[in-house]
Amino acid sequence: MNFLSPDSRFMQGWSNFVDAIIINLLMALTSIPIITIGASLAAGQETTRRMLHAEGHWIRRYFKSFKQNFIKATMLWIVFGLVGALAAWMWLITIPELMVPKIALTLVWFIGFEWVWALQARFENPVSRTLINAYIFGVSYIWATLAMMAIDIAFVALIVASFLYLPQGLFLLGVLGYGSLLSLHVPIQEYILRTHGHLPATH
Repeated sequence: MNFLSPDSRFMQGWSNFVDAIIINLLMALTSIPIITIGASLAAGQETTRRMLHAEGHWIRRYFKSFKQNFIKATMLWIVFGLVGALAAWMWLITIPELMVPKIALTLVWFIGFEWVWALQARFENPVSRTLINAYIFGVSYIWATLAMMAIDIAFVALIVASFLYLPQGLFLLGVLGYGSLLSLHVPIQEYILRTHGHLPATH
């Protein structure tokens, strides 16, 4: 098969790569007010899932999902934003006694963060139930959670390395952004939710 054929794996992969960049740009734009970051993350999850399943009109779906998830995702973002800010502050100060608490808090934050936006985007639940489910999945399928954490940590390490040694690369990493990471997160989440998930109906 010609690798330039629209049906070839190369072209499908290239199309998904370009789409992931567009999704990242949409997420970046809709996150500018800061308070909307939660809705952007949920919409990014939903749109990436539809993009990987080759479902059409996913840009339109992004804004529809952003609107649908806005209230609940914003409430979840307030929780994760405040706790994340606290964890970041704890890492900035050098108090030996805080080492264990800040490691624990950071780990707890990551476990919930890796799942909560996927669950908010897919299922209709009260905010408290979505939060609980995020930790149930995060702990029950810790291998998947650790895999997503490793992806995120590797990306942050690339940003730091680029900042220190190759500042020109920051633009490319910014264009790729978290939206591109969702292309790696979503297949992991979909596998777990498809084979092990027993939650209420989707949106």
